[in-house]
Amino acid sequence: MPSHNPKRSYHINGRILIFSSPSGAGKTTIVKHLLETFPQLAFSVSATTRPRRDHEIDGKDYYFLSVNEFRNKIEEDAFVEWEEVYKGTYYGTLKSEVQRLLNRGRHVIFDVDVKGALNIKKLYGDKALAVFVMPPSIEELEKRLRHRSTDPEESIRERIAKAKLEMSYADKFDIILVNDKLEEALAKAEEIVKNFMEK
Repeated sequence: MPSHNPKRSYHINGRILIFSSPSGAGKTTIVKHLLETFPQLAFSVSATTRPRRDHEIDGKDYYFLSVNEFRNKIEEDAFVEWEEVYKGTYYGTLKSEVQRLLNRGRHVIFDVDVKGALNIKKLYGDKALAVFVMPPSIEELEKRLRHRSTDPEESIRERIAKAKLEMSYADKFDIILVNDKLEEALAKAEEIVKNFMEK
């Protein structure tokens, strides 16, 4: 199935911050830090069909849906964006989730796949800032993925191949943030977010 790429734009008051990267490049760590630093930010929880991991909570980490439930929501046009990231594994952003946060007067921060990020940016235009978190190298990324060791070898190889493809999209983002030394990347991310929210 092709990625859903909405054309409409929405009138919103809040800002939209989109962080994306290859798996293992550190975007989730950066997003968590920003949420702790800026109380006016709210996290947009994605929906997915992938199995829930032991430590994950439905509605907090992801909205966990069956493939059928997810496909029904596609038919209902319930997503801002969605993608079949791996065969049979879908990720997407529910329109209702984004609107819920904007209605509360918050700025919304996303931690999403590269194609999803570009679709959200297209939808919200100047109200959104798309940041690509770049690993220092593909070798370093592979080292991080193996160190995490949450995935089997085949999955790691698949993620590396996908990372190379995703890194080719980096220049389509508003900002590239290289995550070599984490402390420096966190400080830079804070500066990026502060400047954008104050615009």
